[in-house]
Amino acid sequence: MNKQRLTTAILVSAYFIYYTMTYKDWHFLDSANLIIHEAGHIVFIPFGLFMTILGGSLLQILFPILFAIYFYRQQQYFSASLLLFWIGQNILNISVYAADAIVMQLPLLGGDNAGHDWNNLLAMTDTLKYTDIIGKIIYTIGIIVILLAIFASLINSSADKKTT
Repeated sequence: MNKQRLTTAILVSAYFIYYTMTYKDWHFLDSANLIIHEAGHIVFIPFGLFMTILGGSLLQILFPILFAIYFYRQQQYFSASLLLFWIGQNILNISVYAADAIVMQLPLLGGDNAGHDWNNLLAMTDTLKYTDIIGKIIYTIGIIVILLAIFASLINSSADKKTT
């Protein structure tokens, strides 16, 4: 058993358990996530208005997924499992944004409520009335991913075939 990895898994798990209790607060990862989110809007411009709006939240999740896939394919399972935490954290972050679709109280970059992604997405799909349910579903998925990350990181703290 690799004690450093186990210690890392325990510390990261503890932080993300704390994160799940304070997910509505701003955390250090949110600054990086914001940059990735905003880049997603630009990346998805060629795919039309709906995808341009969705692209922020989509890239916010896809970015760490791509890294997790890379490490998994390299048989660096511990590294891949640590990225599950970031994926889950992003999903929780998006749940806050989605749940804000009707009230639109979150401070947005530029301060423009007309640019509220989730208000626009849910209005475009005629699902704005389900804002609370959609926010809770996204939140639940985020919690499940973080729980999987805890399990995977503890299990994989000694399982890699290659060193990370």
